Amino acid sequence: MKTQLQNGTDGGPAEVHQTAATGGEVLTTSQGVAIADNQNSLKAGVRGPTLLEDFVLRDKIFHFDHERIPERVVHARGFGAHGTFECTRDLSDITRAAPFQKVGKLTETFVRFSTVAGNKGSPDLARDVRGFAVKFYTDEGNWDLVGNNIPVFFIQDSMKFPDLVHAVKDEPDRGFPQASSAHDNFWDFISLTPESMHMIMWQMSDRTIPRSFRTIEGFGVHTFRLVNTAGEATFVKFHWKPRQGLQSVLWDEAVKINGADPDHHRRDLWEALTTGDHPQWDLCLQMFDQDFADSFDFDVLDPTKIIPEELIPVEPVGTLTLDRAVDNFFEFTEQVAFCTQHVIPGIDFTEDPLLQGRNFSYLDTQLKRLGSPNFSQLEVNKPRGCPMNNFQQDGHMRRDNRKGRVNYEPNGFEEGPREDPLAGYVSYRAPVEGTKVRLRPESFADHYSQARQFYLSQTPIEQEHIRSALSFELGRCELARVRRAMVGHLRNIDEELAQGVAHGLGMPELPPPATAAQPTQDLPPSDALSILKNGPMSFEGRVMGVLIADGFDGTLLDRLAGAVMQVGGKIKLIAPRIYGALDDRGDLREAHFPVAGGPSVLFDAVAVLVGPEGEAQIAAMPEAQNFLRDAFAHGKFIGHAMAGELFKAAGLEGKADDGCFDLGLVDDGETVDAFVECCKLLRHWTRAGLAKTAP
Repeated sequence: MKTQLQNGTDGGPAEVHQTAATGGEVLTTSQGVAIADNQNSLKAGVRGPTLLEDFVLRDKIFHFDHERIPERVVHARGFGAHGTFECTRDLSDITRAAPFQKVGKLTETFVRFSTVAGNKGSPDLARDVRGFAVKFYTDEGNWDLVGNNIPVFFIQDSMKFPDLVHAVKDEPDRGFPQASSAHDNFWDFISLTPESMHMIMWQMSDRTIPRSFRTIEGFGVHTFRLVNTAGEATFVKFHWKPRQGLQSVLWDEAVKINGADPDHHRRDLWEALTTGDHPQWDLCLQMFDQDFADSFDFDVLDPTKIIPEELIPVEPVGTLTLDRAVDNFFEFTEQVAFCTQHVIPGIDFTEDPLLQGRNFSYLDTQLKRLGSPNFSQLEVNKPRGCPMNNFQQDGHMRRDNRKGRVNYEPNGFEEGPREDPLAGYVSYRAPVEGTKVRLRPESFADHYSQARQFYLSQTPIEQEHIRSALSFELGRCELARVRRAMVGHLRNIDEELAQGVAHGLGMPELPPPATAAQPTQDLPPSDALSILKNGPMSFEGRVMGVLIADGFDGTLLDRLAGAVMQVGGKIKLIAPRIYGALDDRGDLREAHFPVAGGPSVLFDAVAVLVGPEGEAQIAAMPEAQNFLRDAFAHGKFIGHAMAGELFKAAGLEGKADDGCFDLGLVDDGETVDAFVECCKLLRHWTRAGLAKTAP
């Protein structure tokens, strides 16, 4: 915007006048000085050197040079959203925690999803754990529930966390691989860490290649305590259950999505938030007492173990709704600071050694990243439902030092805040005794039984995906000893699993089972551990990709779009060119993607609608052939009309099965409705060979 500087009529300081026709904001330096020219630096002559006195240039470049802050060591790639938590069950008899005191009570939240291993520029669909961190802005302070989409972890003690992260990150001599665990360092560490075997089953499952942030579960991982006003404690594990259902992609899809749209998860959540399709999760609790903890086969303080939902059912107590996208990514998503030690009255820790170490670690992380102990003054980190009163002062970027002479407590001036024994946080009075030792309890020693339980709880398709994932990952390892050691561990989990992986690696013989501290138990399977047993059975929130070409039946497209919309889904149009295609009435339908930019891996189901004018054109396009070929190979439900030439060109002539619907056969809409009804299943798993499309 152009401005003109003039002398004041009274000879005083110059005034700034807007000269742009539209009016509006005047561009200024960070000191508020209006900028006359933002296109050219100040030079000595038109072709002369730039002058040191150009404070406008200096101000602009100085800030640009320091825009970046260190990325998180782990969970660097993330995406955040604002939301609201609504209490649906009064827990005031169990905990004094503010969000659970009254049915209908609303608490503002901020949620950040993330991957763990990759850097900020890594792709969304890496095989990786997903972070699921929730900040509750309660009226008694901020509570951070910092979890993952997997209920267990790799290690039992935080002492090993730096080693784990060093092992999974890019190898230090070569700087790769990035966002991948398929390398020697990681599997060498895992092969020497039997406590990781349960987590490895989860990591090699489809849980680590989710369809969307909207279709993952969240877990607090650790056992916490709920404490009521009487000081009585109840053990608790936190679960987030997605109302959208669980859903993942196939490995081949993940690889291709990373190539076609490395921001797929970010884009999916952004579009859901900005189009009013607000995702929801039910917060469910597993609550139990000391008697159950003492009787359980495993130690409730062991973060590598779960409590099966068949033993302690999850009880819904509230609903989280993400309802608003951030308006500045850096200000919110990048600067949000989560700390496991941020708890409120009514929430307390247990002696879980991994949790204890996390409590110690997170503050250091925020100081390194955000550069100041005053990170809690940033908008995204400030308490919102209650005042923040203390005598803390100074430090980098301090904004709200207390006024006056008193900056300590107690003081005789009767100024400033005071402690409140009744409303303040009181730790649960857990009895503690024992000698100082560096040992693991024997109750942490069974490393294989729950890993076996997880594997046996999967459907045959999911088991095949785990075997294939292990074969792929270990096949990328150069060290034969690492591969042999891992197969030895797998023999303690399941013999069929070990044989399948050994076959996939081409091992001439099975190595002996790994030495186990405790024998593997046969635990009953748990349906809650399977994705396919907990699918959405709905197309709500899903996307159908419709490939169109000139001359397609416009009425059929409208009918299909209406049917998809009726069940809560969306359609995206793909055409030979981004401008779109003409329907049989001559109307132009604008496309969301060109064929080359809209592969079928981006969608939950597909349709191909072409007409006489476009049939030959679309059949001759390799990208369209791949669109249909991949959709078929990945078990997508397929609707089609006049697409015979494309089926033939894609090598699928005569292979259409009952997951393929000829939408051009009838004109009464019944076939369209039947097609959309089947799409709620998301995959046509009976398609031959589908279970073997993982790596």
